[in-house]
Amino acid sequence: MTEAASGRAGEPLAHDRAEARRVRVRRFLARLRALAATAASIPMTLLGLVLVTFLIGRVMPVDPVLAIVGDRAPQEVVERMRIELGLDRPLYEQFLRYLADLLRGDLGRSVATTRLVTEDIVRFLPATFELATAAIILAALIGVPLGVVAAVRQGSWLDQGVRIFCLAGHSLPVFVLGLASLLVFYVWLGIAPGPGRQGIFFQEAVPLRTGILTIDAALAGDGPALRDALHHLAQPAGVLAAFSLAYIARMTRAFMLAELQSEYVTAARAKGLSEMRIIWQHAFRNTAVPLVTVITLTYAGLLEGAVLTETIFSWPGLGQYLTVSLLNADMNAVLGATLVVGLIYVGFNLLADALYRLLDPRTR
Repeated sequence: MTEAASGRAGEPLAHDRAEARRVRVRRFLARLRALAATAASIPMTLLGLVLVTFLIGRVMPVDPVLAIVGDRAPQEVVERMRIELGLDRPLYEQFLRYLADLLRGDLGRSVATTRLVTEDIVRFLPATFELATAAIILAALIGVPLGVVAAVRQGSWLDQGVRIFCLAGHSLPVFVLGLASLLVFYVWLGIAPGPGRQGIFFQEAVPLRTGILTIDAALAGDGPALRDALHHLAQPAGVLAAFSLAYIARMTRAFMLAELQSEYVTAARAKGLSEMRIIWQHAFRNTAVPLVTVITLTYAGLLEGAVLTETIFSWPGLGQYLTVSLLNADMNAVLGATLVVGLIYVGFNLLADALYRLLDPRTR
């Protein structure tokens, strides 16, 4: 009797373990399907990006042949160059040739610099990465606490001030803020350095290892060069961070307001938990998942959207390279830089999706 009873008691346990295994298998298969869907979308996204980039280069009112040989070149020279570039071929043949060159890592040669476009991008991209990274760090360190405080003090003068700041940050164009910053801090007050990435006395003083000047100066142990690099970085990074700071603060405030109105927060207050613990250990923790996604995509936007800031502050990054190339009708450089910017944004979108799946247990 005892053995039969123990056998019947063990049957539910075995059933529960089997059901738990089936649940884990279903979750694992769901993850595999999601991963396969994401992996399948990557080639199509990249192909679409390449196609759009190629078509942009063909519809722009700029003749790449004249950009190479000049406006006064004889007609036979123009035609010969057009044949060499394959521009006399049908559009689909031009696209297939462009796609084959991309698969070999060949973005063409820049007319302005006479270097390979890939070499130019490797040279100019670290400066944009340095500027965007400094800007997103400033935006996150200031914007997240501002949003949390505004949500906690909803309706107060502090909340109203943060909302006005966010509205101004979204409304004020970057070039207006950049020019105003130069006028006030460089021209009037004289406390900020002029445009550029380095002072004249530090030009080529630091051996470039990574291309990120602050890191290279720190690796070289050159304190004055590091201070000069940080001094020149502060103003453009602050201007670039202003828009992102406003957006991050606004989104943080919205996420926190939604969490502070949740039932679990009311239950935590009824249990007598301290307000700081409720805010930071409970409410803020639940906003981390969407907030990480917001910051990641904002960072991608900074990497691709620093054109105006780099132009105003003469920052030798990818944005300035793209602007100069466009003004010089250097189509190989324009298309190459545009493609790299698109790849960066696609990559960060995939990263944001992966982080969301990793941090949110509901997607597991």
